[in-house]
Amino acid sequence: MTNTIFTQGDIWLASLNPQQKSEPGKIRPVLIIQNQYLLDANHSTTIVVPLTTNLIDDAEPLRIRIKAEDKLEKNSDLLIDQVRAIDNSRFIGSPLLNIGLNKLNYVIEALHQLIYIPETKD
Repeated sequence: MTNTIFTQGDIWLASLNPQQKSEPGKIRPVLIIQNQYLLDANHSTTIVVPLTTNLIDDAEPLRIRIKAEDKLEKNSDLLIDQVRAIDNSRFIGSPLLNIGLNKLNYVIEALHQLIYIPETKD
């Protein structure tokens, strides 16, 4: 997909095939988490978090629930531990939903918990 303007916090459909072992595959919604500066620069890849409709309650911070709204037809869980970069050609159509700044900040905090590296004193 070329000349598409992506926005951090948007959920799009994307083709994640071919799947490898425990990676999510097939066409599924993904949340764009990449920095807006790179998105505005038309970087060729975009960092996303896949969604699943296989819901697991009380699984935060590894899963965050996104309620069905706008064009997102089913309640879904963000798979925080499956963050990945995808080529922009994998995106399909147009945005389904923007999760808003409050929810996006919550997702970023969950990602921070996932990759937290303690500070060391030198």
